[in-house]
Amino acid sequence: MMKYFQKLGKALMLPVAVLPAAAILMGIGYLIDPNVMAANADKAPIAVAVFLVKAGGAIIDNLPILFAVGVALGMTKKKDGAAALSGLVAYLVVTTILKSDNIALLLNIPVEEVAPAFSKIQNAFVGILSGLIAAGCFNKFGEVQLPTALSFFSGKRCVPIITSALMLVVSGILYFAWPPLYNVLVKFGESIVGLGPVGAGIYAFFNRLLIPTGLHHALNSVFWFDVAGINDIGNFWAGTGTKGITGMYQAGFFPVMMFGLPAAALAIYRTSPPEKKAKVKALMIAGVAASIVSGITEPLEFSFMFIAPPLYLFHALMGGLSFMLMSACNVIIGNTGGGLIDFLIWGVFQPGSHWYWVLITGPFFSVAYYYVFKWYLTRKQLSIDVSDEEPEQETRGSSLDEKQHILASRIIEGLGGRENIVVVNNCLTRLRVDLKDMALVSDEILKKTGAMGFVRPSDVHIQVIYGPKVEGIASHVREVLKY
Repeated sequence: MMKYFQKLGKALMLPVAVLPAAAILMGIGYLIDPNVMAANADKAPIAVAVFLVKAGGAIIDNLPILFAVGVALGMTKKKDGAAALSGLVAYLVVTTILKSDNIALLLNIPVEEVAPAFSKIQNAFVGILSGLIAAGCFNKFGEVQLPTALSFFSGKRCVPIITSALMLVVSGILYFAWPPLYNVLVKFGESIVGLGPVGAGIYAFFNRLLIPTGLHHALNSVFWFDVAGINDIGNFWAGTGTKGITGMYQAGFFPVMMFGLPAAALAIYRTSPPEKKAKVKALMIAGVAASIVSGITEPLEFSFMFIAPPLYLFHALMGGLSFMLMSACNVIIGNTGGGLIDFLIWGVFQPGSHWYWVLITGPFFSVAYYYVFKWYLTRKQLSIDVSDEEPEQETRGSSLDEKQHILASRIIEGLGGRENIVVVNNCLTRLRVDLKDMALVSDEILKKTGAMGFVRPSDVHIQVIYGPKVEGIASHVREVLKY
C-alpha cells in the first residue's frame, strides 16, 4: 500500500510541474497591473496584463483535468498516450453526469435543490480518482486481444471504451458517496484553517516528515488544491481568498529554503573531516543552489536525514515554526516550486505581500540551523557519507552524448545490471526503480555517479536521489536499457 501511494505521489508531480509556467505568466501580469482582475477598478485593465493573467489562469483553472491526465499516465506500467486519453475520458464522463444541471434534470427538480457538493464535482480529488481508474484499466486491458471481428479495438484502443463504461458505474457510486465525502473533506479543511497559524505549522511539520516516503506530494494536494475546500494556490492566484488565510500554506517555505538549509549545509561542511571537505563542499554547494534558486530541498535533506534523524526532526519542527511565523505576520507569497524565483515574482514584486518578513526572520533561522547542526554533528562526531574514492574519469574527453551514455550504463551497473531492473521512473529529484533483487544494488557505484542518498521503501524498490538533474538521467537510463 505504501508503495502505491508513493507512486501516486510521483504521478502527481507531472501536472504540478506545470504550475511554475502559470506562476510566471500570472506574476508578470499582476506586476504590470495589480488591479487587472479587480471587479470595481477605476480604470480599464492593461490588455497585456489581462492576456498574461488569463493565460496562466488557463492552467490553474483546469488543474483537475491535468490531474486526471497526469495521474493516468504516471500510474501506468507503460507510459502511453492511450492512458492519458482514458484519464481525460474518465474525468469528462463523471463530471458531466454529476454536474448540478444534469442532476437536476435526472431528478426533475430545480437546480437550487441539488446538493451543493455537486457544484464542486470538478475538483482535484475527482481528477485524481479518474486518473487512477483509467490507469487501472490500461494496466489490466492494455494488451487484451479481442476476436477477429473486433480486432480493431484490441489492446490500448479498447481502454478508453472500457474506462468510459466503468465511469458510469463510478458515477452512480459517487452520486450517493460524494455528498457525505465532500462534507467530511470540507469539515477537515475548516478544522485545519480554524487553527490559523498553528494549523499551517502542523501542515508544514508533516510535510517535511513525509519527504523520505515521497508522500508529501499527496499531502500538498489536500492543502494547495480544491480537495478539502482549502485550495490555497487556486484562491491565491484567483484573488478570491480570505485575507490572513489565503497563502498560509505556501509562504513558510522561504525562510527554510533560503536561509535555514543553506546554514545547515555550512555547518555540515565545517564539521566534516579534512579529508572529506572538498567532496562535501561540492555536494553542499549544489544542494544550496537548488534550495535557494528553485526551492528543491531534497538533495540537502537526504544528506543528513539518515545519518542524523534528530536533526531531521529539528528541521521538520523548524519548518512548522516558519509556517506559523509567516502566517502570523500575514506574509502572502505564492509557492509553485519555491526559492528565489517565486520569492521575487510573488513576493517582492507584489504589493501587500509583506515579503520583508522573510528577510527579517531568515537570519534567525540561519543561526538556529547552523549552531544546532554544528553542535549535534560535533557532539556525535558525525559526517555525511561521501565516497572515499575519487570519481571515475572514464568520461573525460568524451562528447556529451557519450558521457551521458556512460553515466547511464554505470547507474544500470550500480542497480544490479539490466536484468535486475524492472521499471525506471523519476520525480523531481529521485530516480525510482523497481528491481528483482535489492541485494545486487551497489551503493558505492551509485555514489560515484553522483547519487546523494537512497530510500528503500520495499525489498524491490529503490529511490536514488540525484537532485534536479534526475530527469535527464532517467531519460538516458531508459534509453540505454532499450538496447
